Amino acid sequence: MGVVASLPLVISIEAWINIVVFIVALVIEIVALGHCLVQRPDAFPAINTLSKRAWMGLTGGSVLVTLLAFVGFFVTFGIMFVMVSITVAAVYLLDVRPALRDAVDGHGSW
Repeated sequence: MGVVASLPLVISIEAWINIVVFIVALVIEIVALGHCLVQRPDAFPAINTLSKRAWMGLTGGSVLVTLLAFVGFFVTFGIMFVMVSITVAAVYLLDVRPALRDAVDGHGSW
C-alpha cells in the first residue's frame, strides 16, 4: 500500500525536475541567442566559424525546439531534442563566444 500511495508524489517530483531542466535549458539558450544578436557580423568569419546568420538560426532554433518540447509538442523524443538544443547553445557559449570576445577586443590568443 505504501508504494502505490507514494506513486503520485514520485510523478510530481519528476514533473518538477523536468520543468526545472527545461527552464534552465531555455535560459541558457536565450542567453546564447541574445549574445549572438549583438555581435558584429564581420567578427564571425574572422574566427573561422559559421556566419552570424547560421548561428542565429541555430540558437534561435534551439530556443524554439525547447519551447515546443516544453509545451508538449514533441512527446516521445522531447528530451532528446532539448539535449541537442542545449548542446548547440553550449557550443556557442563555450567556444564561439570567447573567440568572438578576443576578436572584437583585439586581445587575440597570441
